[in-house]
Amino acid sequence: MTIALERTKKKIEGIKRMTFKLFDLEKSAVKAGLLLRIQVRRPLNLWTIKLVVARQIQPQKIQILGEMKAWAYGGIHGLQLDTMRVHPKAPLGIGHLIWASTMAWAIEATPCRKARLLAIRDAENQHLRLVRYFSMRGFRKVGDVGASIKDLPLRMIWGGAGTLMSAECSDILSKSCRLWKMSQES
Repeated sequence: MTIALERTKKKIEGIKRMTFKLFDLEKSAVKAGLLLRIQVRRPLNLWTIKLVVARQIQPQKIQILGEMKAWAYGGIHGLQLDTMRVHPKAPLGIGHLIWASTMAWAIEATPCRKARLLAIRDAENQHLRLVRYFSMRGFRKVGDVGASIKDLPLRMIWGGAGTLMSAECSDILSKSCRLWKMSQES
C-alpha cells in the first residue's frame, strides 16, 4: 500500500470517530462563512425547534440555505422531525450540517436519544426517494401510516400518510459530522 493511501485511510478513520458538540458545529459553520441559528420554544412542556443555516449576503440581509423543524417530548424516543429543506443552490454539505446540528441539540438539550420522522406519501416516486434518502442517513422503517382508524392519531401528528422511520440520534450525529467534515475538506 502506498504512503498516500495509508494517510488517507488514517484520515478517514479519524473522521469516522469524530462527533461534534453543537458549539463545535457552530464554530465550524462560521469558519465556512455560514450562520447556524436555533430557535427553541417550550410550549406545553414540549420543545419546538427551528434550526436554520444561512449566509450573510449584505450587512442586514441573509440568505437561508436550509432548515430543520422538529419538536420533542421528554422521552428517549421523543425527537420528532417534521420538515427539512435545503436550498437547491446551497453549498455542498449544508444538509449534513443541519442533520448534525439537530442531533447534537437533541442529545445536549433533551433526554431524546432516538428520532422519528414520516417519509410522506404524496406521490409514489417522491415517497420512494424519501425512504431511500432517510435510509442512507441511518433511519430504519418502523411501520406504515395509512388510512385505517388505528393510524388516525399518527396521521393527525404527522399530517399525512407514509412510512414511519426511526434512528439513534448518536448514529445520525456521527455520520452527519463525518460527512460535514469531509464536505469542508473538498
